[in-house]
Order: sequence, then C-alpha cells, then structure tokens
Amino acid sequence: MTALVIAEHDNHGIKPSTLNTVAAAVACNNDVHVLVAGRDCAAAVQAAAQIVGVAKVLHADAPYLGDALAENLMAQVLAIARSYTHILAPATAFGKNVMPRVAALLDVMQISDVIHVLGPDTFDRPIYAGNAIATVRSIDPIKVITVRTTGFDPVAASGGSATVEALVAVAETGLSCLVGRESTKSERPELTAAKIIVSGGRGLGSKENFEAVMTPLADKLGAAMGASRAAVDAGYAPNDWQVGQTGKIVAPQLYVAVGISGAIQHLAGMKDSKVIVAINKDEEAPIFGVADYGLVADLFTAVPEMVKQL
Repeated sequence: MTALVIAEHDNHGIKPSTLNTVAAAVACNNDVHVLVAGRDCAAAVQAAAQIVGVAKVLHADAPYLGDALAENLMAQVLAIARSYTHILAPATAFGKNVMPRVAALLDVMQISDVIHVLGPDTFDRPIYAGNAIATVRSIDPIKVITVRTTGFDPVAASGGSATVEALVAVAETGLSCLVGRESTKSERPELTAAKIIVSGGRGLGSKENFEAVMTPLADKLGAAMGASRAAVDAGYAPNDWQVGQTGKIVAPQLYVAVGISGAIQHLAGMKDSKVIVAINKDEEAPIFGVADYGLVADLFTAVPEMVKQL
C-alpha cells in the first residue's frame, strides 16, 4: 500500500502543513509519495525530497498549475490516483478546496479532519465542534483524507533522500482562472504555525482598542495575532486572523485569550493548545473551562500591566 500526499507549497518552499500530513500518511502506510504540482517549482520539489519519511516526490510543472486552482490540481491528482490506496492533504483552505472534488470523481467518501490514524482503514475525526470524536472505518478502495494538522506532530523537514520523478502535466481544464490575489505581509509568525498566539475578542470593544491592547502584548511575546469570530465580524481584526471552527485551527505552545468568552466554535479551534491563558472579567465565561491559567480582571488594566512585567 502506498499513500500520496498533495503538497501545499508556494512554488518556492513547502508549507509546514505538509509535514503534518506526511506524518499522518506514514501512519497509514509504509511508502509515502508526495505530489508537488506547480509552476517553476523545482525549489519546492527539492524541499519535498528532503522530508523524512517520503520515498518519492512526483513533480508536475505547468504554467496553469502555479496558482493551485482546485480544478487543475484535481485533474493532476486524478491522473495518478488509481495507483494509491490513500490520498491525503492538509485540512487547510488548500486541502478543503481540492479534496472534495477528488473524492467525488473517484466516487468515494471523503474522510475529513482526521486527528488519529488507528489503522490503514480506521481513523478518528472530531464532530459536533470537537465535543465528540467519531471513529470511522472506510471500505473504499482509495481513502481520500484531509488531515487536521494539529493532530499530528510534523516530521522532520530535512534528512530524507526521496527520489524525484517528473510527471507529464495534465491538460488545463479551463474551468476556472485566477483574476487576482491580495496577500498580506507581516513580520509576525504565520498564525497556523506560530508557537505563541495572542487572541482578542469582542470584549476589547473596538478596532482601536484591539490594536492598542493586543499589539504591545504580541510584540513582547513575539506572537502571532488571532481573534474570535465575534471580533472579526465586528471589524476589530481581519478575516485571516479568525481562530475557530469556521476560521483557523491552531495548537500553539501558548495561547493567550483576551476578552474572549469562549463560544463553542472558538474553543473548537484552539483547545488543543499546550498552555491556555484566559483574561476575562466574567468569571463564568466558558473560556475558563479549558484554560490552564485564568485571570478574572479588566483586560484594559491587566494586559498593560502584563506587558510591563514581561
């Protein structure tokens, strides 16, 4: 049995989510292949070849693969899918965009958000916003899987020596095209890969308060910045900062929740964090139920004092 991992990359390097996905693939099978499909992506291919646990890297290069459009990438995956028993991708926006298409055209059931591999055909995945864990057994000949990256420790990014095989790129589907892309640039760590995250909620009251209170704390800790859905909906923070079931799933070493009550959809996105610190003036806030350390205090007093002490 051989597993295929669809690499998430930027044509220059491999995204950290791919390393977690390879870990899940290793748990499924002895042999793991990685597909790197892109445009002028030789650097990403070489990075993939060094990942520990990878036996072969498949390289498909074409101009229309460079933007990772789901329709074109789906066609490339389908061209080789029948050679594999498992096809995996990270449960990020990238994987969630491509894998349902692959599963539908292979006529198999997708297994989403896998957090444990119990066997080649048996997996654990969270349901009901993480309040229950479903154990799923699949009898499909090809298992199409998205991997919740917080459920698996990443494999080493270097030390491997996989062979590289060039593939003939499939024809462009012509079903979609990229009109434009707006990318935000920040000196802060990427939210899903950060070891420390500070998140603000509706309790901050305004965008100005959010920036005034949270930015100094993040600067002191060298942390990424996150937000609850309520804060994002209120315009306090941008959409790509949202942590939760409908945002990003994170599991940093330290998660500091400021002015966040702890709605179930937010807890689903961060409760796997190693250490959780909560600051809220409501001692009955649900966030204290998952926090390792809780401070019942006015955040506008407590956070500036914390910054002074750091």
